[in-house]
Amino acid sequence: MSEQEATDTLADTVEETVTVAEVSDADDDLGDDEIDDPIEAEGEIAADYLEELLDIADLDGDIDTYVEAGRAHVSIVTTGDRLVGRDGSVLEALQELSRLAVMTKTGRRSRLMLDVAGHRDKRRKELQELATAAIAEVKATGEPQPLAAMNPFERKIVHDVVAAAGLTSESEGEEPKRHVVIKLK
Repeated sequence: MSEQEATDTLADTVEETVTVAEVSDADDDLGDDEIDDPIEAEGEIAADYLEELLDIADLDGDIDTYVEAGRAHVSIVTTGDRLVGRDGSVLEALQELSRLAVMTKTGRRSRLMLDVAGHRDKRRKELQELATAAIAEVKATGEPQPLAAMNPFERKIVHDVVAAAGLTSESEGEEPKRHVVIKLK
């Protein structure tokens, strides 16, 4: 299956995902009382949902879950970047669908993070390098340094690197053009 066919198949199944979430509610063998930690339960609910979605789309991938810093993390281990999409667009959509599935099951908003094929880890390293270079530029020139538009996950990484370097940063603009500006204190 080509990347485009996989993306089209995944897009075609988006409408089915609501039905999958409803079916999962009805026949889910994961009882709320089986897992005491609600954060861990979020990861398991999302993993079950994503596994069903992968089956519907006939895509391969192993799913791992863990809890870190009070947040459920779900990782789809697969080769290729079909489930990442251009600039992480498919990954972001899958994360939102997973959060909706968790909210449908638990009645609570979820902050779970989804990663596919290590994309977020790779992107984190790229952003740390970008932020480090921008920090050096700000220190050398004293001028504020605006960066390219980023999603909230990416902006958070940059803000953390800037704070660790002793500078300040602000997010400016409106989505989808919201970006970070790095400044001296």
